Amino acid sequence: MEIKQSPSPNFGSRDGIKIIAIVNHITSGKFPGCKDWLCNPKSQASAHYIVTRAGEIYQLVADENKAWHAGAVNKHSWPLYDGTNPNIRTIGIEHEGYIGAGINGDLTEEQYQATLWLHRQLIAKHSIPVDRDHIIGHYRIDSVNRPNCPGPAFPWDRLFADLQNVPGPFPDVAGDRWSAGHIDRVKELGLMIGGGDGCFNPEAPLTREQMAALICKMLDKGMI
Repeated sequence: MEIKQSPSPNFGSRDGIKIIAIVNHITSGKFPGCKDWLCNPKSQASAHYIVTRAGEIYQLVADENKAWHAGAVNKHSWPLYDGTNPNIRTIGIEHEGYIGAGINGDLTEEQYQATLWLHRQLIAKHSIPVDRDHIIGHYRIDSVNRPNCPGPAFPWDRLFADLQNVPGPFPDVAGDRWSAGHIDRVKELGLMIGGGDGCFNPEAPLTREQMAALICKMLDKGMI
């Protein structure tokens, strides 16, 4: 996936402090207005990333800098809070949502797949543990002013299940097999996951119903 750049002037220094967590948010306005507001100096707010309902990812603040997304702490339930500004130790991801479409955290499939991919990149890059203390919602930091951020419908269970289930290479697909690169690619895109035995079974026949399911997945992802 592509990460597009839309730099915001609203950021500060982490002062060398390590990133330990990801904070998920929901916007209260449509794209691109929500992005433009986070890039406006008057807003005094920002996030590292915003994921649109169309599945596009924009980076507003570099990971190494502190975005202004979760600085206020009110009746928190985050056990990793140590009294410092949470912005210093976290990465903020905004998800486009607005009244009538996504305001409760009900992401589109394209948006979900994009944020899942982004989470995986950040987890690998910053060695963030996959658990509910290191990947949280804004409400965990400010339950008073942000009790519904990122919303009651945000797909937490699905997200953690997908993040914790990262299959390794299929044991029956050797690196020198001519199709190995293609197989890795369709697995990465979530188009084909192999058989129930944990193998890809590269020479197994494809049924008509399997082909129909594959075509539908490609249509849903905008590939055809």
